[in-house]
Amino acid sequence: MQVNNNHSVAPLTGISSMATRQLLAELTQAYAKRSGQVVCIESVGGVDAAKRVQAGEVFDLVVLASDAMAKLIAAGYLSAESLTPLVHSGVAVAVPVGSAVLDISSEEALREAVLAAPTLAYSTGPSGVALAQLFERWGITGHIKNRLVTAPPGVPVGSLVAKGEVSLGFQQLSELIHVPGILVLGPLPDVIQITTTFSAAMTSACTRPTEVQALLSFMASSEVAVLKQKQGMMPA
Repeated sequence: MQVNNNHSVAPLTGISSMATRQLLAELTQAYAKRSGQVVCIESVGGVDAAKRVQAGEVFDLVVLASDAMAKLIAAGYLSAESLTPLVHSGVAVAVPVGSAVLDISSEEALREAVLAAPTLAYSTGPSGVALAQLFERWGITGHIKNRLVTAPPGVPVGSLVAKGEVSLGFQQLSELIHVPGILVLGPLPDVIQITTTFSAAMTSACTRPTEVQALLSFMASSEVAVLKQKQGMMPA
C-alpha cells in the first residue's frame, strides 16, 4: 500500500489508553519509516484520555475503546466518518512469577481461583467494569470486595502483580505480555471472555485530515496484522 509522502514536518499528535500503548508505538514507528511522517501518541488511563479530549486539549487523533469513542463522537469531539476499528483485545489472567499455576480453563475453575485469591485486581477500563458484572453474576462480590485492589488509572495491573501486591490480576493480554515478574496463566475461558474493540478516529478540530486519514488507513491495513498479533490482539 502506497502512502502519500506530501506531509507537513510537524508530528501528528494523538492520545490513547494504556492498552494500545505498545502497539501504537510499533505502528507509528513503521508508519514513520514508510512515510517520513512522525506521529506522537501519548498513552494514559482511558478515563483520563477521554477527559482530556472533552476538556478541549488539541490532538489530531484519538485511540480508545469503542464505547468511549462512541461517546466522544456523540458529543462532537471526533469525526464519525473517520472512525476506524483497529483491534479486538481479550482479557487474560496473571499471577506473580513463582506462584502456583492455577487452573482457569473453565468458568467454574476461574470462579474457584478468584474465591481463593487473597488479593485480586482488574483495570479501571471497560474490561474491569465487565469483570465486576461477572463477579456480581457469580454472586461473589460480597466475598471478595475487601480483597480487591484497585489499580489507579494509568497504572498497569501487571505491575501490581509483579510487585506481589496482588496475587491474581486481570487485564488486557496486550498489557500483560511485556511485564517482567509475572506469569500469564492464559486468556479468560471463551464463554466469559471480555473482548474490547479499540478504534481510532480523527478529532473534529483536526487541521490535517488528509494526513491523519492516510495514517488511519495504514493502521487498519492487513500489512500490519502481524504487529497486532504480536501484541496479543486480533486485527479488527
